[in-house]
Amino acid sequence: MKITKQIKVYCPKCNKHTLHKVKLYTKKQDSGLNMGNRRRKRKLKGYTGKVKGQATVKKVAKRQKMILECLDCKFNVERVFDYRTKKKLEFKS
Repeated sequence: MKITKQIKVYCPKCNKHTLHKVKLYTKKQDSGLNMGNRRRKRKLKGYTGKVKGQATVKKVAKRQKMILECLDCKFNVERVFDYRTKKKLEFKS
């Protein structure tokens, strides 16, 4: 999916429509020491059989997330597309 590098959208901090720079959201690596990860490792350890919380169906496409940065006040806003896309976001040149 192609999108322009700058979009004019509403900025909640400026309280008006301004130009925003578009960046792709990249998830940072999770810490392996979170409480949920420790609990899941404990459940998976040993001969337990099926463990609660295992995914049975994998979705084909993902909802893309982008970060909009206001060029006036440098405020960042997250925007998620309301539909699932198979292709990664690309910038128009």
